[in-house]
Amino acid sequence: MTASARVQHPRRGTCPGLSAPMPTGDGLLVRLVPIGTVPLAAFAQLCAAARTFGNGVIEVTSRGSIQVRGLTAASAPDFAASVATLGIKAEDGVPVICNALAGLDAAEIFDAAAFGTDLRPALARQSMAAKLGAKVSVVIDSGGALGLDAIAADIRLCAQAVNGTVVLRIAVGGDGVSAVQLGNVASERGVEATVRMLDIIVRRGREVRARDIAASVFRATIADLLVSAHPRAVSPRARDAIGLHKLKDQSLACGIGLAFGHADATSLERLVAAAAACGANGLRTAPDRALMVIGLTAGTAPAFAAAAGQLGFIVHADDPRRHVIACAGAPICASAYIASRAIAPRIAAAVASSRYGAFTIHLSGCAKGCAHAAPAALTVVGTPNGCALIANGLARDTPFAVVAADELPAAIAKYARQHVSGTDHV
Repeated sequence: MTASARVQHPRRGTCPGLSAPMPTGDGLLVRLVPIGTVPLAAFAQLCAAARTFGNGVIEVTSRGSIQVRGLTAASAPDFAASVATLGIKAEDGVPVICNALAGLDAAEIFDAAAFGTDLRPALARQSMAAKLGAKVSVVIDSGGALGLDAIAADIRLCAQAVNGTVVLRIAVGGDGVSAVQLGNVASERGVEATVRMLDIIVRRGREVRARDIAASVFRATIADLLVSAHPRAVSPRARDAIGLHKLKDQSLACGIGLAFGHADATSLERLVAAAAACGANGLRTAPDRALMVIGLTAGTAPAFAAAAGQLGFIVHADDPRRHVIACAGAPICASAYIASRAIAPRIAAAVASSRYGAFTIHLSGCAKGCAHAAPAALTVVGTPNGCALIANGLARDTPFAVVAADELPAAIAKYARQHVSGTDHV
């Protein structure tokens, strides 16, 4: 691939929606952000359309979006038209991210799904999507079992109980740890607070994010809505999406992962068939490249999990494949210098066979680091000169070594030994 081809590749920040597919190394890519539960039949038809109009590769991203790859200029409109007939409710404005089980989770204290239903039209009336950058987003955390602390967003609203009353803890510009806390607002004023804060970003321009604006500016704009300027600290909730989760109607959701964030359409169709055979009624996407199958029972959930495992999906939270985060890589991505996705199984196997324990490894085809925005224990970045190794950092950080792709498993095994023992790097 020529250097000029890489220069022409869309910059990071582009959101490839159904109406605006993004060119990649394997054709056009489109993204769908489902809202709520997708009926099993509709998801099966989505998979069939991905195979008919694309190359059949379907991804679930770290934020729970669905991506379909391998479309062409001719087939992309047909794919969009096919999806439009399925009745899948999806985001078409400013991304509003709710808990994967919002509205269903037996442990939640606030209905984030209902709040999102009120917020989206409010944002649409202000034409926010046209005024804000494509990556500007809002997180609404219901306070349930599956938190959203790992998801970075411009505006964060997290439900918490204060003296028996549910309020929304407001923060800006980061994830559950790094975002700057502003205070609490009454839940019924959350939509108004969100619109005001997004308008602050709008006034600064489409290239601006919340992290670029002083927190004091946001606090001032919602000062009359704050019921407390010093929200109570809440410990991050670390429960894993993989596994069984109790729902309000006493049924169960089963979280399963897509190895390295992708699967072929045929495998997903078989997964849907297994879910239907076990009495499930739908599924949801979840952050960290997972799917939540809804409507199982204590009697049917084990059979579904066994079937999903046989199909190659991740059904155990300690699966070593979960410790390797890989972008599509070359030749799928036009920007990549290494075949991240092809290398990933070997790296996961090397980690699994190590007696030094698991740690997160980020395989990035280039320095953009699209697959993982946070630091990783070890980041591997494709470069024209080989694989750059970065300790406890991001893809754009300075490497401590560069190795050939075929030397990666051995280099990572060596790093694992030194990482655990605390000795120097490779």
